Amino acid sequence: MRILLTNDDGYHAPGFEVLEEIARQFSDDIWVCAPSEEQSGAGHSLTLNHPVRLQQFAERRFAVTGTPTDSVMMALREVMDGPPDLILSGVNRGANLGDDITYSGTVSAAIEGALAGVRAIALSQVYSRESAGNGDLFAAAREWGPKVLKPLLDAPFDDRTLVNINFPPRAPDDVQGIRVVRQGFHDYSRGSIVEGKDPRGHRYFWFGLHAIEHTLDQGTDLEAIDDGYIAVTPLQLDLTHHSSLDAMAARFRD
Repeated sequence: MRILLTNDDGYHAPGFEVLEEIARQFSDDIWVCAPSEEQSGAGHSLTLNHPVRLQQFAERRFAVTGTPTDSVMMALREVMDGPPDLILSGVNRGANLGDDITYSGTVSAAIEGALAGVRAIALSQVYSRESAGNGDLFAAAREWGPKVLKPLLDAPFDDRTLVNINFPPRAPDDVQGIRVVRQGFHDYSRGSIVEGKDPRGHRYFWFGLHAIEHTLDQGTDLEAIDDGYIAVTPLQLDLTHHSSLDAMAARFRD
């Protein structure tokens, strides 16, 4: 099995090492193509206004001065000598739950793989303030990653679909198991923008990253993580709201 690894935290991110450790339990044919710098929150963006540069570190190991989407496109079109059987993106440092997936470079790299017709899976390690400074932040992903991936390697994926996996902020022995769940919903109404001034007196702004209100509906990824389970969510690229089609079309009829 040929596996392409990518992420949005950057080529040198600790979670990327964990991802490769997981992938090598299934194959030795590993290719790496990831952003050279952190691209968190890049979503499914492409670099269009300046050149993208490719750096090779070793055989089958590359970094791209661009977004996660750039990295996957470069890997598929320029770097690899044949298409991969699987694309793994992650392991992201932080959650990609609920509406996070619309911002997530980790998930968007997997989306680009799905668009290219390649089986694609995104992996993220949720963490709390308590777990962030204690021991191995990625312990749950490191231990449970192979167990979650194995059933998915030969599972049927519909066209233009992918899978999003989140590991709870718990020690491996405290993880309750695996749940296949739907995408949840975040309440971003409490988000903030922090204003400051640079040494020259010019204003700048930072988007606040404090805690976000969760809507823990039953059967969602948010609920699964809150209960200590690994959340596995199948996603589709068709964003059409199908139930609105007829009603909206009726408004344009004579």
